[in-house]
Amino acid sequence: MGFLTFIGGVHPAGGKELSKDKPVQDYQPKGELVYPLSQHIGAPAKPIVEKGERVLAGQKIAEAGGFVSAPVHASVSGTVKGFEKRLNNVGSMVDCIILENDGLYEEAAYTPAESAMTLDKKEILKRIQEGGVVGMGGAGFPTHVKLSPQEPDKIDYVLVNGAECEPYLTSDYRRMLDEGEDLVEGLQIMLQLFKNAQGCICIEDNKPECIAHMKDLVKDIPRIEVKELVTKYPQGGERFLIYAVTQRELNSSMLPADVGCVVDNVDTVTAICHAVRDGRPVMHKLMTVTGDGIKEPQNIRVPIGTNMAEIIEAAGGLDGSPEKIISGGPMMGFPLYDVNVPCVKTSSAILCLQKDTVSHSVQTACINCGRCVSVCPGHVVPARLATYASRGDSENFQKYNGMECCECGCCSYICPAKRPLTQMIKSMRKMVLAARKRG
Repeated sequence: MGFLTFIGGVHPAGGKELSKDKPVQDYQPKGELVYPLSQHIGAPAKPIVEKGERVLAGQKIAEAGGFVSAPVHASVSGTVKGFEKRLNNVGSMVDCIILENDGLYEEAAYTPAESAMTLDKKEILKRIQEGGVVGMGGAGFPTHVKLSPQEPDKIDYVLVNGAECEPYLTSDYRRMLDEGEDLVEGLQIMLQLFKNAQGCICIEDNKPECIAHMKDLVKDIPRIEVKELVTKYPQGGERFLIYAVTQRELNSSMLPADVGCVVDNVDTVTAICHAVRDGRPVMHKLMTVTGDGIKEPQNIRVPIGTNMAEIIEAAGGLDGSPEKIISGGPMMGFPLYDVNVPCVKTSSAILCLQKDTVSHSVQTACINCGRCVSVCPGHVVPARLATYASRGDSENFQKYNGMECCECGCCSYICPAKRPLTQMIKSMRKMVLAARKRG
């Protein structure tokens, strides 16, 4: 086979051995649950329940606030305590519904499809929208919107992102091994929307068990194949996955549909299966709780809204006093200064590290070594862009393609001077986007 990859990237230490062979554990929370109304890109959801109302698991508690939005469903049964602003996993205060868990875990009635493979396109998209399915790999883009391009007949590829290139994360790996049938059925449902498309399940070659298992599941299914990718970070980035599989390129001003592609991650495609086939909304998240600062690294399935501190305790608790706790992976995750935040649809992991190597690093002057350029998958010059960012020079920042940065962190990882290149570029990108929005 050919080498399916992209130009650039790095090979950080994996850390996946801590949890990859740990079977998924189901956890039922004990305390209150917190449901942010913004767990997705787009308009916040709007509450449709009242304080004191009893709700069931799977019941819609907030409706979509527009077309680019997604509803929120209760993940346990209980009583609505109220509506408050609470801290979320990226450090923002957001509007939330607070639910007191009654410990009964009674579920609402669902309406399964008689045959998911015979539903028309309108009904498939409606079920995905009503199920509150969003991009659960981190972006949170409402899936029914992504699956509604202007010209669906021009979609040539539906790519399932099973790369899981972030170090330490293994929840997608376990999902493919344990629930591969649901993943395949979810992809078959998506292909009903795009009659000319080929389905590709894309997996890095450091997961041979997954590759063999998924190949066995799809061997007799038309229009679906497994693509083996070179193991390299950020192989799972949307732009780089598309290039690796199709050799088609897109920039920051384009959508995957512009090059005939649709990309969704393993979690999202499985959620599509449950929403369309079973009528079950998104209620749970499969997460990796790992790192040398956690006593029992594992993959754990928790109801959305569960407190992160409670999830850590479910994994045996902290081992000593870790210096860094991250929501997500070490490359693109968000550091948590308070673990009392809820798990949301886009939560992928809790990473606890004994040493915060970044904060202990000493930043020195750029030595113009060019390493950041050699690893940048966006083919820009991070050192130059970071300098423009530090000066507030947005004109030159844009002139030299600063908006093409995907914020993957490769440049910061490789920089011998320990300059926070990604962080400086990310801040300037936000400023430019805000200025464009105002203008």
